[in-house]
Formats: sequence, C-alpha cells, structure tokens
Amino acid sequence: MRCPYCGEIESKVIDSRPADDGERIRRRRECLACEKRFTTYEVIETVPLMVVKKDKSREAFDRQKLLTGLMRACQKRPVPLQRLETAVDDIEQSLLNTLNREVTTLEIGELAMKELKAIDEVAYVRFASVYRQFSDINTFMDELKDLLSRKNFQK
Repeated sequence: MRCPYCGEIESKVIDSRPADDGERIRRRRECLACEKRFTTYEVIETVPLMVVKKDKSREAFDRQKLLTGLMRACQKRPVPLQRLETAVDDIEQSLLNTLNREVTTLEIGELAMKELKAIDEVAYVRFASVYRQFSDINTFMDELKDLLSRKNFQK
C-alpha cells in the first residue's frame, strides 16, 4: 500500500478491525520510510453474475426476478415464503459455485425446477409448463406421466 505522505510502497499493519458490519476491514498502517500512520479499507471485490438470455442479450442476475417467478408458480399453494427464499439462496449459491460469471437462463430454469420439484409438485408443473413452453397437451401429459412414474418408483 503506497504511503499518502511520501509515496513509499512498504508499510506495516498496526491494527485491523471489521467495519460496516463486516463488509469491509479497516486497517491502520505505518509507513516504513517516514513512519507516518494512515488508514486503509479493504473490501471484497465482487464480479457480478451475468445472465445470458435466449436472444443472447445479457443482464445482471436478479434474485428478486427469480423469487417472483417461484412465487408465481406457488400461488395459492401451501408453500411458505421463507422456503422460496431459501430455494433462491441455494440456486444463487449453485450458480456462484460454478465459477462461471455468465450463466444461461436455461441453467437457472433447470435449477429452479429442481428446487420446485422438491418443494411442491403442482408448483413444479406450473413452472415447467411456462419454462419449457409446452407446445400441446401431449407434451404436458408426458411431463406429468414422467413425474408420476418417478413418484411411484420412489415408493
């Protein structure tokens, strides 16, 4: 860290403590050349998660948009909001764990369907019908049959 007084690069840390509810670290430093003290703040550098849409346009990942979609699928279902917020947390963490800074709407949709399948099957079918854009009733029935066969297989 360059000294603001003499420009020397070498300094030592005298004191460190969290600042802004742990979002930053406040460091008290002393220049090794002029021995003057100064304060620096260290923050985590975050790279935004970008979503690549079907038309190849890009936008920043929006947790609220995902939560709204899940809430719409669970409308009039006995699913607590807290459970949906946890699902959004899990989806976001899965996306961040891939270390890719760009994800497709396809990846987000598949993770959302996986979460909804575990939460509520009716909400899952609702979400899948919009997300997968079922072209006709047969495609819809195929998805329901697949869901029922997996459910019967697990028993």
